[in-house]
Amino acid sequence: MQRKASAVWHGGLKDGKGVITTDSGVLANTQYSFATRFESGVGTNPEELIAAAHAGCFSMALAAQLGNAKLTPESIRTTATLTMDKLDAGWTITAVHLDVSARVPGADAAAFTTAATNAKAGCPVSRVLNAKITMNAKLEL
Repeated sequence: MQRKASAVWHGGLKDGKGVITTDSGVLANTQYSFATRFESGVGTNPEELIAAAHAGCFSMALAAQLGNAKLTPESIRTTATLTMDKLDAGWTITAVHLDVSARVPGADAAAFTTAATNAKAGCPVSRVLNAKITMNAKLEL
């Protein structure tokens, strides 16, 4: 399986701008720039897209783990907060924190925690990131 996205950049780092497009068409010439990455501005940035991918990947992985335990979630809400720090080597993604809240009929706290921990470790986006990944997972009753 392969997934593709492309980026086109025009200009220098600080005065330039670019667009990101995915083969699915969900992102089509979506603007990004130095301002949207390091300041504030209209558009997206690579780190925001990684955070979105991690939140989506983790939510699906948690649904799979719950399914393995014969549990079906009504809802899983995940927010991924990505931290980027300037290290000696340059800007580096150093951490991702997952805030997870789920409504899972019939689940107890132990089963939910096990499923969430396994999902955090097993999500393909978690495995590709060389960063500390932490999580708060809450089972809604």
